[in-house]
Amino acid sequence: MRGKILIFGKGFIGNRIREYLKCDISGRRIFSYRDAQKEIKRFKPDVIINCIGHTGRNVDDCEKDIDKTLLANTFVPVILAEAALRNNIRFVHISSGCIYHYDYHKDHPVPESKAPDFFDLFYSRSKIYAEEALDVLSQAYPILILRLRIPLDGRPHPRNILTKLLKYKKIIDIPNSITYLPDFLKALKHLIKIRANGIYNIANKGKLRYPELLEAYKKYMPRCKYETTDNAGLRLLRTNLLLSGRKLSNSGFLMPNIHEVLEECVREYLKY
Repeated sequence: MRGKILIFGKGFIGNRIREYLKCDISGRRIFSYRDAQKEIKRFKPDVIINCIGHTGRNVDDCEKDIDKTLLANTFVPVILAEAALRNNIRFVHISSGCIYHYDYHKDHPVPESKAPDFFDLFYSRSKIYAEEALDVLSQAYPILILRLRIPLDGRPHPRNILTKLLKYKKIIDIPNSITYLPDFLKALKHLIKIRANGIYNIANKGKLRYPELLEAYKKYMPRCKYETTDNAGLRLLRTNLLLSGRKLSNSGFLMPNIHEVLEECVREYLKY
């Protein structure tokens, strides 16, 4: 891959990208354009990947610190995009697919062209604010926005959906789009290489119900037990939806079906 890459944000996604691309990473907290400019001057990148974001223990925690959420999820992406633009640097923003209402009875998998409409959660609104601004800019500047949808990985981590599910006694049984991180990393590399701009959904083909993931885990850990419930039973406001992967496929990258990676994921997970 041509060009020097700099990642902002040493969290779950940022560290996985750094390891995969073997590139620089900055843990500097960004409060201003000046902060961003100092890191650009220090590292001299050709590509910036923004992995800074705030979720908290879960998305409900965003309500507990509105300023921190707006800074990390909304203002920082715009600050970094402006810094990248002024320095003639390609900008990649890691976004979220949790920004839509979805009716399983009548909706098709959501394409990138559909306007976000899930404003019920402050977390979702904070992501929408940034994505809408960056999407407009991407029509004239080298800006790439990647939407992850419920990250799954072969390594234990509080942000990994498998780690989360193993802590719950009750889980919902609703089909969802899932992003398997090893496949996401390959898609990221591909899209940077072809100099793609605009929004791309990065989710594996197919739809996954959480019990299917835990059943794959139970093949190796039979003591795993869980109960299922409907979304209303959780009494939590959440998004459940399916994302279209057609745009990514048309770019020349084919994501594997999510069911094809479950065994690999669980086997890797149990090594830790």
